[in-house]
Amino acid sequence: MTLIFYGHPFSSYTWKVLIALYEKGIEFDYRSVDPAFPDHMPELRAHWPVGQFPLLVHDGTPWFESSIIIEYLDHLAPEPQMIPQDFEAALKVRLFDRIFDNHVMGRMQAVVADAIRGPDNHVPIIVDQSKAALDTIYGWLDGELASGGWATPHGFSLADCAAAPSLFYADWVHPIPEEYEKLRAYRARLLAHPSISRCVDEARPYRAYFPLGAPDRD
Repeated sequence: MTLIFYGHPFSSYTWKVLIALYEKGIEFDYRSVDPAFPDHMPELRAHWPVGQFPLLVHDGTPWFESSIIIEYLDHLAPEPQMIPQDFEAALKVRLFDRIFDNHVMGRMQAVVADAIRGPDNHVPIIVDQSKAALDTIYGWLDGELASGGWATPHGFSLADCAAAPSLFYADWVHPIPEEYEKLRAYRARLLAHPSISRCVDEARPYRAYFPLGAPDRD
């Protein structure tokens, strides 16, 4: 089995797939698309002209979109399973995956994108609306997360792969309020988990890339 993985160590969606790869102990050729490796992005675009990452290539066949890649990894290496086989359990996991991608990661990225545009193109309403939306979803998650473990009652899953990078960066952009103790404790458990702490450590050299200035924590 020849697996080539294209991504960037500081990329949230790259983390999402790396966490699953590390959980499963799958060997792969990691090709960073950082500018230090100029040959890798043209290779990626040859497989996926849109140029987005992460991208997995298995025996010449490309797979893109992080949730789809993780589902494909479950096919290649079923244990540990990232998506339960039971229909209702799988639906719960997929629901939280979409919540973390769309309502946490997406809102966080809107604030980051505004910072990347620079002060001359700053759109305050986008930032204000995105932070207000994060406040709303933080409150919802604090009430809906499974107690004392992972996102759902079904063990470490696709949902947690999505949660880790989204909550990591969202808390940098708009800190989770102290009152949401359950959500804050969940974020701390995620960052202490070996596959996730490995991603955090691998990304440390790139923290200067964060356009809002990486906080001196985590």
